Amino acid sequence: MTTEGALPRCGALVLESGPLIAGWGKLLATPAYLTVRRRDRVFYLGMALTAAAVVFAGFARTFYLRNLFGHPPLRLLLALHGVLFTLWIVLFFIQPALVAVKRTDLHRRLGVAGGVIAALMTLIVPITAIEVSKPGFRPGAPSPLSFLSVPMINILVFAILVAAGLYYRRKSDTHKRLMLLATISILPAAMARLPFAFIRANGALAFFGLADVVLLLCIAYDGVVHRRLHPAFACGGLLFIASQPLCVALGHTAAWLAFAQWLTR
Repeated sequence: MTTEGALPRCGALVLESGPLIAGWGKLLATPAYLTVRRRDRVFYLGMALTAAAVVFAGFARTFYLRNLFGHPPLRLLLALHGVLFTLWIVLFFIQPALVAVKRTDLHRRLGVAGGVIAALMTLIVPITAIEVSKPGFRPGAPSPLSFLSVPMINILVFAILVAAGLYYRRKSDTHKRLMLLATISILPAAMARLPFAFIRANGALAFFGLADVVLLLCIAYDGVVHRRLHPAFACGGLLFIASQPLCVALGHTAAWLAFAQWLTR
């Protein structure tokens, strides 16, 4: 009796929800919605190209075109570090391109590779940072022990953003913003090596500031096109910005210098 009574109500619910689903489908097919989708694809592809250009320009002399500038061959550890970061940037461009051509199946498969690359980057950065901070490896200012806090905290922020992006992989609006923020968070390393006098003169203020400009462009895009600040940009952006003075201030504390000395002995 109870079961028979429940079936019509369940069937009615399904039948009644049909127009709602159809109406939602029509909403998603409106010209305004499709225009926003197209703008998003262009924007994220553009940001991927921007990241690739910044990384190439920053590391051209010391990595990509190293032989042309007469530098000796890189140590294996440093070469691996560069290859992993390059793979991340290449994948970051490929992923939105796949979405743009409606190959989300391949996008998801490559996402697994992206997770592996990010995990390897999170492991290799501290090892590399410790190695290049050892006495005699990189003489001169800034103090290697003091500066060691920058890549350590920077890669932690990257790992948090990537992990959050993977967790929200089924929510595309959140996922793509977190992955974009993760990529922005590793740009300061390339920006610090751009051949501009103001960067050399101002150090962390300059290369973090340039990365913040890229972040602000993303926030401005959201405000203009989507008429709101997405929580992923708000929370992830706040994490990235807050980490910047933290790592600089931490690097000048006696406790950090003692810890860095122990790591590099």
